[in-house]
Amino acid sequence: MNSGPLWTSRTRAGWTPSKRNGRGATAPATEPFSGAQVTRLGPPLAVLLLGLPVLIGLLGTILPAFGILPALGGVTPSLAPLEQLLAMPGVWRSAALSFWIGLASGAGSLFVVMLFVAGWSGTHTFKRLQRTIAPLLSVPHAAAAFGFAFLIAPSGFLARLLSPELTGWTAPPNVLIPNDSWGLSMIAGLMLKEIPFLLLITLAALPQVEAQRGRAVVAALGFGRTAGFLLALWPAIYRQIRLGIFAVLAFSSSVVDVAAILGPTLPPTLAPRLLQWITDPDLTLRFAAAAGALLQLGVTLGVLLVWIGLEQGGAFLRDRVATSGRRFRHDRAVRIVAAAGLAASAGAVFLGLLTLAIWSIAGLWTFPDLLPQSLTLRGWESVLPRLSNPLLTTLIVAASATLLAVALAVLCLANEDRRGRPAGRAALWMIYLPLIIPQPAFLFGLQLAFVSVDLQATLAALVFVHLVFVLPYVFLSLSDPWRSLDRRYEQVARGLGRSRRRAFWTVRMPLLLRALLTAAAIGFAVSVGQYLPTVLIGAGRLTTVTTEAVALASGGNRRVIGVWTFVQMILPFVGFLVATLVPALVFRRFRAVRV
Repeated sequence: MNSGPLWTSRTRAGWTPSKRNGRGATAPATEPFSGAQVTRLGPPLAVLLLGLPVLIGLLGTILPAFGILPALGGVTPSLAPLEQLLAMPGVWRSAALSFWIGLASGAGSLFVVMLFVAGWSGTHTFKRLQRTIAPLLSVPHAAAAFGFAFLIAPSGFLARLLSPELTGWTAPPNVLIPNDSWGLSMIAGLMLKEIPFLLLITLAALPQVEAQRGRAVVAALGFGRTAGFLLALWPAIYRQIRLGIFAVLAFSSSVVDVAAILGPTLPPTLAPRLLQWITDPDLTLRFAAAAGALLQLGVTLGVLLVWIGLEQGGAFLRDRVATSGRRFRHDRAVRIVAAAGLAASAGAVFLGLLTLAIWSIAGLWTFPDLLPQSLTLRGWESVLPRLSNPLLTTLIVAASATLLAVALAVLCLANEDRRGRPAGRAALWMIYLPLIIPQPAFLFGLQLAFVSVDLQATLAALVFVHLVFVLPYVFLSLSDPWRSLDRRYEQVARGLGRSRRRAFWTVRMPLLLRALLTAAAIGFAVSVGQYLPTVLIGAGRLTTVTTEAVALASGGNRRVIGVWTFVQMILPFVGFLVATLVPALVFRRFRAVRV
């Protein structure tokens, strides 16, 4: 009799069901998944999306850098653009600042994360700080930079907190802090955002090195907690997060919005100067901008090469320390400093955002008063009439880019399931490609490509460019939960007679709902925070909340800046709130799928 699925065949994945057909013969239940052809499109589409814009953009930058730009009369190769670039005052100083800031902020962020994970992983303090710092990923770089600037400025919240009782200041001191000539405030501001990112990718790598067992082994050998972790476990973790570190170094050495808010001004770092030249009404500066973009690429590559040298030096030093016979058991001070550094970075972001929120509704607020003497909504009233268009553009572009990125990431990961193995090293490099290549190096050329086909300043072009930067973050955040889901859930569904496609949609996707929404929230936050792609591809006609906020950086109206930055900050927060509440509501009756 036909009583349902019979366990009659066995494959490498385990027992699979089969059903009897109408004539009594046993038909295999391995019916082809009709979506397999669709999933095969995932990797080629992702490679095309991530690789083609970068290659077209680099080509569109290299050709004008050597004088070839027919639209402006450049038809023969020439070194004139390079000569024009080198004649710019302070260009080498700008390049040196970009190099120094990128290397210092990346190294400082990794140092704090490395010592904290080594000294505290597996403890209750580690879990508490992990939960505290995770939401910082949703804060855009510009919002964090503005908050930090309002915090450390001579008339900022920290100076008010200490004055006049501890400092004796009754007026703001004449000190250049947010835009100091050495870029120290910019380094600190970048670290506030890089530390959470590096910590979270390190947390994703921790389970793959069996940290608990490794700590027990090095403790039995007499090593202190921090030293034992760094010598025995950190090398394996570092290999997994290396590309993420490269992305941090590339971003820090070529960032525009944070440099406009916190960076030096006389001269600024290289990336903001390139943006000034590319948007200048004098079209001949486009050649110098293209040559400068190549210089920016060289600066970033220089940072990465120096970092690779530091890796070799660190490996040599680790081997020498491991064989020196010292055990470094007394590491309490190091552990406290590491925890304090991480807590201070999180506290600075939260306090800065609170300061922004207060400034958005502040009335008269004279120095050194800790709080404003009155509250008012005049700042909001002046901004609201101009807020609708940038806000609508932000929501449309971010939502569209995020939905496309999630769909592409699901296709790529479903194709991994079909093939039975995860993406290789080459695929991982392709995913990181738009993050490792500095944005100015290919966005200038990509802008020229869009102009040539009359697509600049269109929503489709802006969504496409945002998608290039959103997809890597969505894929990286979704890949670990996807791959770690127990495949036996779907096998049980198949054993109960469900088709492969139906098991995918009714079992796997609901179980991954939280991960999917979290990845979407991260992608939404990344899109909201995009500044340079929006300025170049939007051409000033498509503005977002971020471009409007950064445009106010040179102004002195803190109330208006506070309003725009508060709106920019609240959008990603709403995304993460949805990602938290929706699974809680959907699965409120199912304990097994609640976290």
